[in-house]
Amino acid sequence: MSRAAFGAPAADPAAAPAATGREASPFGKGTVLAVLVVGLIAFLAMLWFISAGDTGGDRENDGGAHAASVGLNGYAGLVRLLDGAGHRVEVSRSPGGLETGDLLVISPSPYADPAEIGALLEARQYQGPTLVLLPKWRANTVPDRAPEEIRERFKQGWVRLGLAIETTWTDDLPAPYTFETALERLEPDDSAAWEAFGMAGNLPARTIKHALDRDTLEPLVSDSDGLMLAFNVLGEEGSDFYERAHWTVIVAEPDLVNNWGLADPARAAAALALVREAGYGEDTRVVFDLTLNGFSGAQNLLSLAFRPPFLAATLCLILALMIVGWRAFMRFGAVAASAPETGFGKARLVRNGAGLILRAKRMRLLAEPYAALAQRRIARALGLKRADEAAIDAALGQRLPDETPFSARAEALREAERPDDIVRAAKALDELARKLTP
Repeated sequence: MSRAAFGAPAADPAAAPAATGREASPFGKGTVLAVLVVGLIAFLAMLWFISAGDTGGDRENDGGAHAASVGLNGYAGLVRLLDGAGHRVEVSRSPGGLETGDLLVISPSPYADPAEIGALLEARQYQGPTLVLLPKWRANTVPDRAPEEIRERFKQGWVRLGLAIETTWTDDLPAPYTFETALERLEPDDSAAWEAFGMAGNLPARTIKHALDRDTLEPLVSDSDGLMLAFNVLGEEGSDFYERAHWTVIVAEPDLVNNWGLADPARAAAALALVREAGYGEDTRVVFDLTLNGFSGAQNLLSLAFRPPFLAATLCLILALMIVGWRAFMRFGAVAASAPETGFGKARLVRNGAGLILRAKRMRLLAEPYAALAQRRIARALGLKRADEAAIDAALGQRLPDETPFSARAEALREAERPDDIVRAAKALDELARKLTP
């Protein structure tokens, strides 16, 4: 049974002036909507930054020989070259990128674990082509003790090249990947020439790094003396590797493809041809790995939520939340004018009492008291000193001549037996009281 049906005391019109919904609300609808939109954007931004995490930033541009480095020995230029040539390029920080079926480019460090590299190459034999860029230079960033005018000339990631080094871990790779490297230092008057794919040119340094010749290796780029600067691992002729394995191309001389080497247009063209030779031609999609260089980004559930195929479900969830929020915002609208609310304790007492009456099924006992309460309220609203039914009917006939007399409505309530009839008759008295109240 509602509070209105059992006559919560009506507010005094003089004590509670009427207020429209917009006057009663401290904020306009536009202000509330703006707060919701800003909060939603901030929440989505927070989720994005949590999911993205620390991708490395300047920490990756550390002067190392990898795809994120802009130093002379880095390969950021190769990434930009391939992207500008129309290839789809990805710089992967996830271990899952090593399992791609596209051309995988790895640049292990001078201290790489041969067992790890060998296991990776063996796993990719029938998975996809691989391009291995060997290290060559000892590189150092500008030291803090260097003069300020020198340090100001160095940008983030720039390096000073030191001595060239051989790669020893290639000796311990599993067959047929095993090979040895060597360094050839030319005289000051000599130039390091190269030739491949119908092109030729000179290397930027007079120290050449090459692989020692073997029957299982096919030269792709050579110098003027026939030294192998880049080659394809063929394996033993007639073997399953020779017949079925994807290409594994190894660049022993990284100055062909690093940032220093790509400063020359001829070497840049040769580097592009070498990548296409190692992959699937002009349609080659290239994945540069950074995990072997120590830049592995761990994935979590939140980051996966913003990656395909889970991105579609995340967007649907966000859209559903926006719809629910908008629906809730429009559901309530402006604040409706109403009389002062009953205090919390009184409201609880009313609900508890009404619940007890409903459980006891004694609603008929409320009919007579409610009729008497309504009689006093209506008499007070009509300005009568005595709450007499005849006087109320007479005054009501002058104020609201078309309304059913109070006595008839009160009698209908007293005679009602069923709960629905009692509620209906009580509402009729309450409606009459509201019409007499400003």
